[in-house]
Amino acid sequence: MRLYPAIDIKNGKCVRLKQGKFNEQTVYSNDPYTIAEKWASNGASYIHVVDLDGALDGNWTNKEAIKKIVDSVHIPVQTGGGIRSIRDIEERLDVGITRVIIGTLAVKNPSFVKDAVKKFGKERIVVGIDAKDGMVAINGWEKLSVVSALDLCKQMKGYGVKTIVYTDISKDGMLIGPNVDYTKYLIDETGLDIIASGGVSSIKDLKDVEKINAEGAIIGKALYTNKIDLKEAISLFEN
Repeated sequence: MRLYPAIDIKNGKCVRLKQGKFNEQTVYSNDPYTIAEKWASNGASYIHVVDLDGALDGNWTNKEAIKKIVDSVHIPVQTGGGIRSIRDIEERLDVGITRVIIGTLAVKNPSFVKDAVKKFGKERIVVGIDAKDGMVAINGWEKLSVVSALDLCKQMKGYGVKTIVYTDISKDGMLIGPNVDYTKYLIDETGLDIIASGGVSSIKDLKDVEKINAEGAIIGKALYTNKIDLKEAISLFEN
């Protein structure tokens, strides 16, 4: 199982939110690239970057901060937040991003994902499904859609998508453990590579996620509050 240390960026700074609420944030660094270097030096094989401003307004305002992360580490970086067009994907791939995560648009305009997979390939395009009570949230988690996470997963699979980042919003940033049951349900029902996200707080949580055959787990706040030692976790789950 791959571990994805997370770097959430707002106004060019590395922050963590509680349950995706923009008014409940903690700043961990003014220079996100230094955090990326730290995770890479601890053995990370992939970095997960979220552009929070982009998720909210659809603009790539944190381009320089993200580009600096890519330039600072020699491991793949995946990023999401604010992907609204094919050009947006191209811009991110052009600066060296390995995988681009499409969120809101997968709900609002599903055929866009189909076109993106066709153009860039399933190794480059990931769909981010953020849900609450099984229903998908959009626009930086500000709004709940009428689409279920399972239905969206199945539709994306039909479009050639291979990898999904599934986040349970109610767990995110709360350090109360991920939604293992629902993540397992999605894996069993779809056969997709699903990366579990939201709420990972301990090595035990990671073991629970590993048991359900998740492709990976995203670790955020637990790293920043020293509840999980990345080096130790990587030696247990990746090596």
